[in-house]
Amino acid sequence: MPYIPVGKGIKIFVEDLNPCGQPVLFIHGWPANHRMFEYQFDQLPKCGFRCIGMDIRGFGKSDKPWEGYSYNCLADDVRCVIEALGLDDIALVGFSVGGAIATRYMTRHSSYGISKLALVSAAVPKFTQGPDYPYGLPISAVNDIISQTYTDRPKMISDLKFFASNISPELRNWFNSLGLEAAGHATARVMMSLRDGDLRKDIQQICVPTAIFHGIQDKIVSFPNAEVTHRCIRDSVLIPFEFSGHGLVIDEIDKFNDYLIQFLST
Repeated sequence: MPYIPVGKGIKIFVEDLNPCGQPVLFIHGWPANHRMFEYQFDQLPKCGFRCIGMDIRGFGKSDKPWEGYSYNCLADDVRCVIEALGLDDIALVGFSVGGAIATRYMTRHSSYGISKLALVSAAVPKFTQGPDYPYGLPISAVNDIISQTYTDRPKMISDLKFFASNISPELRNWFNSLGLEAAGHATARVMMSLRDGDLRKDIQQICVPTAIFHGIQDKIVSFPNAEVTHRCIRDSVLIPFEFSGHGLVIDEIDKFNDYLIQFLST
């Protein structure tokens, strides 16, 4: 079942590896797709985990409708995937905006089917700065990203300060290419949701075991965001990555995989 209907003729693409294992559902970040988790999907099935990667609407191989890019709609799509696959006792892994979607899912759908939550470079509790929240990006900077999405999307993606490590040009080019598989309008609309979203109330309601993985050198979602999230989610664990930027799943592949497997196994 590689394509799952989520209503109104819209289908979500899902890759499902090792279907007999313990389910781990991955929600990717902006502007990539589920293939960004390649180096996790290479390893986790060896440890008995079922890796389920979904492309959120507008991205990767999923349908690209004009509407439906709010956190609420994207969280509802996650519910459709979980129900269609008959999943239960799931570890939910959300990266960047995927972390925001996962967080909204936990509150909007009362943690349905979820037993553990991993927030990775998560865009929570807020992506942008405000009078009462100093840690996010300036709204003007996010508006510039949206504007460039409509005029020179390849350069916008190339200019993102995603990694802190000295990755190869080939790996960087591959990663950038994932963003170009998305629709331009979806890329802009999800960034608008990031700009306007506020999950400070949501994170206070999370009540499953939660691990927060975050790069200290993150230039997109700064590390203080993770510290706020950690303080607000009861009994959560914060795992800092000293040598990582936003893309810690690649910056420190081995460390991330080891700590993720440890969290999933407990």
